[in-house]
Amino acid sequence: MKTTAALLMLLTLGAQFMASQPVQKNRAIILSDIEADPDDTQSFVRLLLYSNEIELKGLIATTSCWLKNRVVPESIMKLIEAYGKVQTNLKLHDPDYPNAATLISLVKKGPAVYGMNGVGKGKDTEGSDWIIKVLEETDERPLWICVWGGSNTLAQALYIIKNTKTNADAEKLTSKLRVYAISDQDDSGIWIRNNFPDLFYIVTPGDDYGNATWSAINSYIPGNDNSEISNNWIAQNIQQGHGPLGEIYPDVAYGMEGDTPSWLSLIPSGLNNPEHPEQGGWGGRYELYKPDFSKTKKGSSGVPHEPETREIWTNAVDSYIPYVYNAYGRAVKRDTISFQDSKVSLWRWRNDFQQDFAARMDWCIMPYEKANHPPVPALGHPEQITVKSGAGFGLDATGSYDPDGDNLSYLWFHYPEAGSYKKRINVDSAENLRSVYVMAPKVDKPETAHFILKVTDKGNPQLSRYKRVIVNIVP
Repeated sequence: MKTTAALLMLLTLGAQFMASQPVQKNRAIILSDIEADPDDTQSFVRLLLYSNEIELKGLIATTSCWLKNRVVPESIMKLIEAYGKVQTNLKLHDPDYPNAATLISLVKKGPAVYGMNGVGKGKDTEGSDWIIKVLEETDERPLWICVWGGSNTLAQALYIIKNTKTNADAEKLTSKLRVYAISDQDDSGIWIRNNFPDLFYIVTPGDDYGNATWSAINSYIPGNDNSEISNNWIAQNIQQGHGPLGEIYPDVAYGMEGDTPSWLSLIPSGLNNPEHPEQGGWGGRYELYKPDFSKTKKGSSGVPHEPETREIWTNAVDSYIPYVYNAYGRAVKRDTISFQDSKVSLWRWRNDFQQDFAARMDWCIMPYEKANHPPVPALGHPEQITVKSGAGFGLDATGSYDPDGDNLSYLWFHYPEAGSYKKRINVDSAENLRSVYVMAPKVDKPETAHFILKVTDKGNPQLSRYKRVIVNIVP
């Protein structure tokens, strides 16, 4: 007991030099076939509420297989006008919310034609020109292209770069790009991947949406509490009584916010690391491989169904046993049901990011002291630690706090799929203590194990943030 107490004291003292570092914002350009389906409008409402966390660099109206002959930038502008009516109140919660006029200046148009008909010599648009302009800025941060519809505006930008730049300059520009496509919604996606084999690209290829990780955002999961995506929940927490952005949020037609997963992992929640899709986060978990074409299904959109010629970041399987509230005794317990498939990697966080969305809708209308804000987790040790095979080690969340003074709950768990050590490592003490003790497994080669700290407040709605500890286990 004395050894454990001394270890925890040492970890607590360590928190003094673990000063929080400023988080560098992720940059993103959105390609949206807005008006093809109400879900683009839904995703834009949520995105605007996170425009303080993500540096939006372009909002480009595009076509898709569902909207082949027109683009509707004015619909994006209408959403920004609604945002402008609540922006002053949002700034009470974070001064980083951009002015509506700044966002309006980012709205551009892609070609009003389908797919590869908009790619080639003389087919530049303000959308493709804008992507190149942003890429050429003196900024070494990655530029995320979140593709909600067709990708021909990006394809045209890449076509111009390839045909007008030196190889060195073209490689420098394209190396900044990170693409997350909501499946393939025209014939330019496979063209991009075939012609730019080194381009960072997250996609469930083809148009079989039911197989796509992103579809977990609105999938009904048997055996799971799905209330956070119900129409009643949306009406109460988003649409009604939350100001102009709520008023403009449409009812679900085909699926709620199918495009939102393309940028969820850009939010600095403490869990998300967009440069490492294999680690998992709010936008799902993905692994780099060439998918088996024989196992991919063809949808009905008319988008080409072709084998991949290169590795892509795509579906990855998670195994998940939820923790559930316990009315008596230890406050949380493992559920009796487990889940395993690629959609699990996204929906396992769904209640957390839905609650977060609901809180931000409150920010539209409430003063700071009346609304809830996320807790701030802290560690009493580095985010990477090294331990010997079979040795015990402590994990400590001392220094975590809530800006509203809410009581905090803690939860520690091993995320096996995120590291190299795939067998589940149990926490030896109660998982909901602020500081816990773990025994490292015995290994005969170096392994990594990812432990997640989830800190949740007891405000309304309850909000969660995370810290990830990467444990290097050496023989």
